[in-house]
Amino acid sequence: MIVKVAIAQMNSIVGDLAGNALQIIDYVERAAAQGADIVVTPELSLVGYPPEDLLLRKAFYAKSKEALFLLAAQLKKFTDVHVLVGHPWEQAGLRLNAVSVLLNGKILATYSKHQLPNDMVFDEKRYFSSSDQAVVFEVKGVRFGINICEDTWYPDAPGKAREAGAQVLLVPNGSPFHMNKADLRLDVMRANVISYGMSLVYANLVGGQDELIFDGNSFVMCQEGLVCASLKHCQADLKIIDFEGANPVKQALRESLSIEAQIYAALVLGVHDYVTKNGFPGVLIGFSGGVDSALTLAIAVDALGAKKVRTVMMPSPYTADISWLDSRDMVKRLGVRYDEIPINNCFDAFLTTLKQEFSGLAEDTTEENIQARIRGTILMAMSNKYGTIVLTTGNKSEMAVGYCTLYGDMAGGFAVIKDIAKTLVYRLCAYRNTLSDVIPERILNRAPSAELRPDQKDQDSLPPYDILDGIMSMYMEENMARADIVAAGYREEDVERITRLIKINEYKRRQSPVGIRITHRAFGRDWRYPITSKFRD
Repeated sequence: MIVKVAIAQMNSIVGDLAGNALQIIDYVERAAAQGADIVVTPELSLVGYPPEDLLLRKAFYAKSKEALFLLAAQLKKFTDVHVLVGHPWEQAGLRLNAVSVLLNGKILATYSKHQLPNDMVFDEKRYFSSSDQAVVFEVKGVRFGINICEDTWYPDAPGKAREAGAQVLLVPNGSPFHMNKADLRLDVMRANVISYGMSLVYANLVGGQDELIFDGNSFVMCQEGLVCASLKHCQADLKIIDFEGANPVKQALRESLSIEAQIYAALVLGVHDYVTKNGFPGVLIGFSGGVDSALTLAIAVDALGAKKVRTVMMPSPYTADISWLDSRDMVKRLGVRYDEIPINNCFDAFLTTLKQEFSGLAEDTTEENIQARIRGTILMAMSNKYGTIVLTTGNKSEMAVGYCTLYGDMAGGFAVIKDIAKTLVYRLCAYRNTLSDVIPERILNRAPSAELRPDQKDQDSLPPYDILDGIMSMYMEENMARADIVAAGYREEDVERITRLIKINEYKRRQSPVGIRITHRAFGRDWRYPITSKFRD
């Protein structure tokens, strides 16, 4: 007998209980029309993930419970369809991360998460208590067990499900994206689920939630560890999988994506969801004609459409002619609004105002930073006036070593490429141009420059970006000791300099806008170092 299982790869919005319930009903309606017996939605699908400190408010649990029972009643019309819905649950003084099986207007069973992740971007032990109970239910003679996300990253919870008689494990997930995460999930599922002789249905959330990206990439795996069905990357999706007994019927799999394609899609999704979920009418970008602002602009247009993107070029006395020309070229290719607002008069006014105060002192980065802060002020004034959000254009390499200006190029509401190293910026630009030629070749070939003094180049102040990025990755992302980085082939003076800059610029990063996370360790939730510290390793 065939059991049809549907994966509802949905994009929940945190706190939008009514909207999320309507999404679930829509998915169930479409799945039921295709004969689905079971519909699996992601982790905390009813309330969105992660709700963070909303989970400390009693009203949140009360409203969630009310929404769950209302949803169960609304799903009653889909006779004999088992719907797995994720929600927070308060019971006997405990707060739990739960999944309920809704059937014919009632709650058939409720499973609570065993393993509570408390590292990287996760702090679920702050909010939830863990459980150790297995839940198994039967449909057409097949026994289905439930785990939630982190449960399957350890063998204990899958083992309990198997002991309780599960033949197929249904796993609602809120598993965020980072590079190579999709392959890691497959390896872990084979180790901890398939080893028990169970097939697996992995239903992951999709969407942007602040700095986190949930990439979807849901899948079904048979007892031999082969992927039998796969869902879209960074897009909402619905797929029905036939099970012959406990064995999934193999489907055609979606085409695998390059790492650049995966990251670019994640960035587009992150911008789209941050802007639209928060109700901004559009975005504003300070466009310099450089590679970072070019990548940010391309992502914004792909995420929102050209009509919701506005660019402003703010030339100073040090802006090169090619920056003007390249800026005008790219905005024409993309069809976005473009304005030029020279900052010469503002800059002169600042220098005049400070002339007596700075008398006898040589010009230095102070004057450079004034230019950046003038630009930041102009962008934020326009943001205030029109309601659009400023997208900052700084990359991870710059954020790491402080090659950025507080209240200048750091001013804005959302940092699109905050977790993208400079070398990766170039790779993503090259990838985007394979889709359509939107970034002028000269932007990719010219030496990067902040253009805040005559003939300035980034490499005047920084090591070559391949060296900077290599050391930053080892030290910051992989947590390697400086001696081990030197042993890997980097010069000791470069390692000393870059690690020192990473440490002393923590105060800047704390004041930077939230930005999209695409590595397994980004500045933000993953990186929690004290600003005031005398420790030196």
